[in-house]
Amino acid sequence: MNIFLAELVGTMVLVLLGDGACANVLLQKSKGKDSGWIVIATGWGFAVAIAVYVAGWVSGGHINPAVTIGFIAIGKLTLKDAMPYFAGQFTGAFLGGVLVWLTYMPHWKVTEDADKKLAIFCTTPAIRNYKFNLLAEIVGTAMLLMGVLGIYNVHNSIGSGIGPYLVGLLVFSIGLSLGGPTGYAINPARDLGPRIAHALLPIPGKRDSDWSYSWVPVVGPLIGCIIGSVLYQAVFGG
Repeated sequence: MNIFLAELVGTMVLVLLGDGACANVLLQKSKGKDSGWIVIATGWGFAVAIAVYVAGWVSGGHINPAVTIGFIAIGKLTLKDAMPYFAGQFTGAFLGGVLVWLTYMPHWKVTEDADKKLAIFCTTPAIRNYKFNLLAEIVGTAMLLMGVLGIYNVHNSIGSGIGPYLVGLLVFSIGLSLGGPTGYAINPARDLGPRIAHALLPIPGKRDSDWSYSWVPVVGPLIGCIIGSVLYQAVFGG
């Protein structure tokens, strides 16, 4: 299996399970309706862990352009070698959004709230303030890269088998602690791919895809990943 296909499948699994948790909580007639933020944060944490287990043995399981760029920033990957990662991540994220739409097909029509339908596919801010929304995504993604590099630091002596589980726990922690302002995209592909799916799919009663906000969960993580990875390497090395 090549890196492009591994990242495509891994990111597709990530979005299917992560956005699937959002759909379970937000859509009418769903068994998990109104079960809340803890279910969403837990669902995303498990989604990351499973996706990294699926793809990690081939590509390292980046499943996130921010992780890939963070590795480029500290010399662990070249830009040329990163191209298959990016292509797989954005394609897989789009396909994951499509799969969530198909899985919950009967529920879109009976759900009247168009904002909730959008929130299944992509992030929206709790309070729209672009400056501080951007800051929240920068901080969250910097913490993600610092956590990933810390988990896999050779001095922690963590076996490869437990690593993906701990990355999932890291994302769960970020969701619980830092997810309130923006819904913690911390992953440009996870937000943009399904947002495009929302725009293209024939979802009954949908609203616009909030393109005026869409740059925040892309630019914020791209800044945060560089800060987090460079800061970690500067302080801890390796």
